[in-house]
Amino acid sequence: MTSDGKLARAPRSRHYMFGGGPVAAPSLPGGLYLVATPIGNLGDISLRALETLAAADVIACEDSRVTRKLIEHYGIATQLTPYHEHNAAEARPRLLARLADGQSVALVSDAGTPLISDPGYKLVRAACAAGHAVTAVPGASAVLTALSAAGLPTDRFFFEGFLPPSQVARQRRIAALVSIPASLVLFESGPRLPAALADLASTLGSRDAAICRELTKLHEEIRRGPLDELARHYAAGGETRGEIVIVVAPPRGGGKNADDIDELLRRALARVSVKDAVGEVAFATGRPRREVYQRALALTKDGDHGLPS
Repeated sequence: MTSDGKLARAPRSRHYMFGGGPVAAPSLPGGLYLVATPIGNLGDISLRALETLAAADVIACEDSRVTRKLIEHYGIATQLTPYHEHNAAEARPRLLARLADGQSVALVSDAGTPLISDPGYKLVRAACAAGHAVTAVPGASAVLTALSAAGLPTDRFFFEGFLPPSQVARQRRIAALVSIPASLVLFESGPRLPAALADLASTLGSRDAAICRELTKLHEEIRRGPLDELARHYAAGGETRGEIVIVVAPPRGGGKNADDIDELLRRALARVSVKDAVGEVAFATGRPRREVYQRALALTKDGDHGLPS
């Protein structure tokens, strides 16, 4: 019984299971902890992540059903509380109040590193603004796992995340990515993969790419090849179940010399009007619209505006 007449709660066990037995987690100072979790294989979690999850006062997670599987596997008893895009506006003040009380809050996503394609950014920004300590506990990331295994240039990369679901918006977004001088990393769902690859191939051409599916899981698959070949494979019924990361090689010539602009125009003219093609290519390459328009006129005058054979 506490001094105010309430029943006292038994202290929570701050242990995790590892190596066949319980391990005590060191005490954790108050603050927000961004904890990376496995993207598939539970063995990919770090000891520091286990210590943090076991010692935290609460774990904020996207889906408690997913996170519970992880913490139960390692015998962690920390309370879970939901924090996702649909409840973030309501949940964020409650988490900030915990931080203000000196508690430790661990933030996790369903898989991988928090803040990558999840709503954690606003919580981190608010925590920083309030003067709370924010600590990253690094670990697995689908982006870096795919990039390292794709066999494509890794010196520079651009993470796009998910492309828009509608074809028109998707094609416009891909057109804006054309001249980025770096490997592209995208997420995609299985049902939308064939359509996304078709649009990537029609706009980016036959760049080398890799489809990384179910990374670190039992049925992991990495399929490499030119975009157009990959598009045909998945259009013909290639396996699309599971989590998918697409990695695309950078443009061969940088996308800004005359030959590159002509190729981009040919591909754009095969699906949209001259006006829209000029707008797409000028935006993608940063070249003056008038210059791109003159190239488009030359191509249409010569009848050279179909896809390359």
